[in-house]
Amino acid sequence: MMARIQKSIREKDAGFTLIELLVVMIIIGILAAIAVPVFLSQRAKAQDSAAKADVSTIGKEIATYYVDGTAKPILSQVAATTTTRGKYQLTPTGGTARDIGVASDNVVLTDTSAKIVDATDWCVAVVNSKGDTKNWKYSASGGLTSGTC
Repeated sequence: MMARIQKSIREKDAGFTLIELLVVMIIIGILAAIAVPVFLSQRAKAQDSAAKADVSTIGKEIATYYVDGTAKPILSQVAATTTTRGKYQLTPTGGTARDIGVASDNVVLTDTSAKIVDATDWCVAVVNSKGDTKNWKYSASGGLTSGTC
C-alpha cells in the first residue's frame, strides 16, 4: 500500500485539472438546458390527457344513457369541497342525479345544457387552462376532438 502511495507521489498523480472539471460542468449545463424544456412540456401534456379523459368519460356516459333513455338529460359539475373531489353528474328529466365521474384538477365543464338535443345531436366540452390544448369536446357525430361545441 505504501509503495503505491509513494509511486503516486513520484508520478505527480494529482487528480483532475481545473480545465477538465470546467469541461465536465459545461457538458452537464448543455444537457440540462436541453432536458429542462422537454420536462416542462410534459406537465402540459399530462393536463391535456386529463381533460381528454374527462370529456371522453362524459361523452361515453351520455351515449350510454341514450341507449335506454329518450328524454334529454341535464349534465352538471359539482364543485370540490375540502373533503371531496369535484364530480360530474347526469340527471335524467324528472329523475335523480347520478355521478358519472370524478373531475380532474383544472378541468371545467362548459355550459352544455343547450348542446344536448337528442341521441344523435349532442356535444360536451371541457376547458383546461393549464394544458397546451385548452378546449376538448366529445360529440355524437365527431367523437373526441379539440375545440368547443
